[in-house]
Amino acid sequence: MTIASVAAPKTPARRPPGPKGNFLLGSLAAVSRDWLGFYEQCAREYGDIVQVRFLHVPICLLVHPRDIEYVLVTNPGNFTKSADYRALQRVLGRGLLTSEGTFWQRQRGLIQPAFRRENILSYARVMTAATTRMVDGWHNYESRNLHDDLMRVTLEIVAECLFGAQVGDAAERVGKAMHVVTERFVHDAAQALLFPFDIPDFLAPRRRHAVSELKDVINGIIQERRKSDQPRQDLLGSLLQARDANGSPMSDAQLRDEVMTLFLAGHETTAITLSWTFFLLAQHPQVEALVVKELRAVLGNREPVPEDLPRLRYTEMVLKEAMRFYPAVWGIGRRALADCEIGGYRISAGTNVFILQWLTHRDSRFFRNPEAFDPERWQEDPVRTGKIPRFAYFPFGGGPRVCVGASFAMIEATTLLATILRRVRLECQTGHPVEMLPSVTLRPKHGVRVIVRLRHPPA
Repeated sequence: MTIASVAAPKTPARRPPGPKGNFLLGSLAAVSRDWLGFYEQCAREYGDIVQVRFLHVPICLLVHPRDIEYVLVTNPGNFTKSADYRALQRVLGRGLLTSEGTFWQRQRGLIQPAFRRENILSYARVMTAATTRMVDGWHNYESRNLHDDLMRVTLEIVAECLFGAQVGDAAERVGKAMHVVTERFVHDAAQALLFPFDIPDFLAPRRRHAVSELKDVINGIIQERRKSDQPRQDLLGSLLQARDANGSPMSDAQLRDEVMTLFLAGHETTAITLSWTFFLLAQHPQVEALVVKELRAVLGNREPVPEDLPRLRYTEMVLKEAMRFYPAVWGIGRRALADCEIGGYRISAGTNVFILQWLTHRDSRFFRNPEAFDPERWQEDPVRTGKIPRFAYFPFGGGPRVCVGASFAMIEATTLLATILRRVRLECQTGHPVEMLPSVTLRPKHGVRVIVRLRHPPA
């Protein structure tokens, strides 16, 4: 995708260019038909900064890394979460993803130590064991919905690593509930963006039931730990032991919100990244062959261990390219607290600012032949070598609110990809539609259905 070159105005008082839309609705009807397509068209026609209106709500789309860096890093204090995040609060409560200010800073400080690299590396054996159990249950030539399998195994991993819990049959309940929540998210997010009040829960009984199911699972994990006489040095243990300045523990509601946030966000994005990665590998067998060659050279005939990860360079390059091509987190929303200037344009207080990895990651100014799946573009770090700007590629966000679990996600994704690929080759099932669903995350709408081909012997 090539973005139109639009000259910056001479006066900062001028608002950014953009579609006029309908007199009453603005561009609401157009975006509701195709979120990604609408924003891509706006960027092509109007350039790096685009002003859009949904009813009475002003939206500013940012595409250029320079402007994205201004919002996320240079002046983050002037931006809070955009209004549509209220839809996430219905599910996650006041957890790390949705909270703000000093409260967020305190919670981030409590959670950060669990994601230190040395702690994450100790989780790698859990990741390998869970994935091996999953693959052991697969049979040669059978058809499977890979996305469902990956959602289940990453849920098991995050539950055991961070919370010392065995989810067992609860994984299926969580999967069904998450399907309902994500299915409704675009609708709920639009309502939160347009109206300052929440639509009553009784008008959305399926969502209410799904959120209740998720809370039941989380409450069960917390109650099981509280009954245990043996303390564990994991994230849940740290949250239970945390005390505020007055010596008071975290409230039950806040504890549930933090566990809910990390429980759900900690598994879904990795499962989605791997689903898209296997989908891309199935279409590019020459790339898959190079990954398998590396696995044979590094691992021999054994499963991966933490010490192997720095040597799985090409495997990591494949994952980075998959996250460029299909970023699990496809957009970030912020709202300006005070008037400011971005790229020579005046952005008024209250404007919702949308930053879409989906657009910037596919911009031909920063990535040669961006529609091609090319892991070789990550042979060197393109940011460090100056080939691309800092925020041309940002799958985990950036600035103070960069994803706390970024290292966990990369180690988990690399471990799972290596563990699966050395045992099986996965072919996309003919006739099964694979479509993007831009919800909270960029999910495969109908999953990714594959045919299993066991390797004899394993790579």
